[in-house]
Amino acid sequence: MSSPVMFLVASPHLRGGVFEGTVILLLEHDQKGAMGLIVNQPMSQRVSELLPETPGQDDPAWLGGPVDPTLGWCLYPEAVGIDGEMRLLPGLNVSSSLEVLQAVMAAGQRYMLVLGYAGWSPGQLAQEGREGAWVWVEQDSPDLLWDVPASDRWPAALARLGVTPETIMPGGAQA
Repeated sequence: MSSPVMFLVASPHLRGGVFEGTVILLLEHDQKGAMGLIVNQPMSQRVSELLPETPGQDDPAWLGGPVDPTLGWCLYPEAVGIDGEMRLLPGLNVSSSLEVLQAVMAAGQRYMLVLGYAGWSPGQLAQEGREGAWVWVEQDSPDLLWDVPASDRWPAALARLGVTPETIMPGGAQA
């Protein structure tokens, strides 16, 4: 059995800026900091505009976060057997390799080309969580990405916890 993946869901009280209303697939969180990809902000740019050598790729590119928007990530369901792939759970892989992206496209798989990422320094994400900026949603299936339209991912992620935006109180957890 695979480990579940963690999504950070912006609190309804997190207003303004790039993170309002976001769902972030958390890729790393340890003593060195945290890193993830926003997965519900399609951009107006199409993949074929960003990669002219891939005509016919009319899927949108996605804004992954404000850090290094020149760095691309590919989220996709089935491994293609090329170095640089990381399996997050069955039906969800990630890679920053252009070769992997090209193989995924050639195989006709669905995918998300995500540009940039969200990053936090050591302890920053935990502090933001204590302040109530984020709701943590653990999932053992990638269906939030593949089966829920981007515009519905934020409320759908909250609904998986049995809450709605109106039921989340401002402020964080206090001990």
